[in-house]
Amino acid sequence: MVEHKKDQRHFSRIPFDCDAVIKVDGNQWTTQLLDVCLNGVLLIRPRNWQPNIGTECQVTLILHEEDVLINMDQASVAHCHVDRVGLQCTIIDIDSISHLRRLVELNLGDPELVNRELAQLGWSDEIN
Repeated sequence: MVEHKKDQRHFSRIPFDCDAVIKVDGNQWTTQLLDVCLNGVLLIRPRNWQPNIGTECQVTLILHEEDVLINMDQASVAHCHVDRVGLQCTIIDIDSISHLRRLVELNLGDPELVNRELAQLGWSDEIN
């Protein structure tokens, strides 16, 4: 098992606990979010899901405290381990990226860092 080194990360990761729903080819699994960034999520891998690198899926994060959903309309498996899976978000709607931005910004406490990361994703003009 190979771990990513912290200095290889381009986006700030936020540990966060909430439910997540993964949908792939008509199948659906409910699991737990471990951490989130503007570019993707790290989830507990459902036991009965054996994805390959590059597998495309949809992911919904359910933020219970705020009754908010963050929908990643398209994500792909970036890495998979025995008990967790990392997904890179490739398509997300404007409302969801706005909620995600707020979540990351509140937890980082650095709006400028969040703005730089959004600019890397090409979202800075749409949600500023």
